[in-house]
Amino acid sequence: MKSKSENYFDQVFQVVKLIPRGKVTSYGAIANYLGLKSGARMVGYAMNASHGEKDVPAHRVVNRNGVLTGKHHFSSPKEMEELLEKEGVVVEDDQVLDFETVFWDPSKYLL
Repeated sequence: MKSKSENYFDQVFQVVKLIPRGKVTSYGAIANYLGLKSGARMVGYAMNASHGEKDVPAHRVVNRNGVLTGKHHFSSPKEMEELLEKEGVVVEDDQVLDFETVFWDPSKYLL
């Protein structure tokens, strides 16, 4: 039987898998969509645990200001930025440029 946090992590992973290429979302937006408005930190824990999971594009999850706060959990500090830039997301000084334009809010796009 899975623990409550493992079930929550699975829910987070399912949302992250739906983020379109070239878009990003925030820890808080995912938490809000899942009904945990103060659960951004838990989403962060899920993203840290996602690197062993298949097809979870954790690089598309940033903080509420578009900063690549999770970059240290990738195999190299530049990997997150490189993955985003391959998708057309422009990053400068560890921050997504035009954040409002590339931001994907699961509460708006998922029913």
